[in-house]
Amino acid sequence: MRAEIIYEDRDIIICLKLPGLDSQKDMCSLLEQQLGGEVFCVHRLDREVGGLMAYARSSSAAAALSAAISGQRFYKEYLAVTGGCPEEPEGFMRDLLFKDASKNKSYVVKRMRRGVRQAELEYKLLERSVDSCLFKIKLHTGRSHQIRVQFASRGLPLLGDTKYGSKERGCSIALWSFRLAFPHPVNGKSLEFCALPEPVFPWEEFEYLKTGHE
Repeated sequence: MRAEIIYEDRDIIICLKLPGLDSQKDMCSLLEQQLGGEVFCVHRLDREVGGLMAYARSSSAAAALSAAISGQRFYKEYLAVTGGCPEEPEGFMRDLLFKDASKNKSYVVKRMRRGVRQAELEYKLLERSVDSCLFKIKLHTGRSHQIRVQFASRGLPLLGDTKYGSKERGCSIALWSFRLAFPHPVNGKSLEFCALPEPVFPWEEFEYLKTGHE
């Protein structure tokens, strides 16, 4: 197995993570074997989710990327397919999330208490099919399973996400990291990368993706 690398230089690697691989353990090992040298993971994708990931090739580059993430200068956008559509075609979702580590599952709760964190995302409906919807999602916070649980709590589970209520078992979780934008950790140059998912179910059902929008 080889990682599909979108971009690389002496400081960073941009690649596609396949669903089923751990974004830290599996991907770092794969990249180190493929490219040589140590690789540092600076952000995560759920094991079952695929798409663009950025990795650092030095501890100093990793620190700079981590600072960009904490300083909200590292932008991540996702594509998702849900079973059903919301009343509003675009807007924000703001919730309080609690993660139960023993179950590896997050929940929307109504009040702040120990272990609860605020979560916010921005969404836009891109296209409707017969019984599902394609969304573009921009994260404003990075909580565990955030997109999955926030949509599911509104009766809109992501297709293939049986942990959060989807009845569809014919695909991986329909969530894809499709855009990353951030300053280069060494020279500060603005970087942007986009990649669309493979045209398999359920992504193949949407004209928006067939026309090559990114």
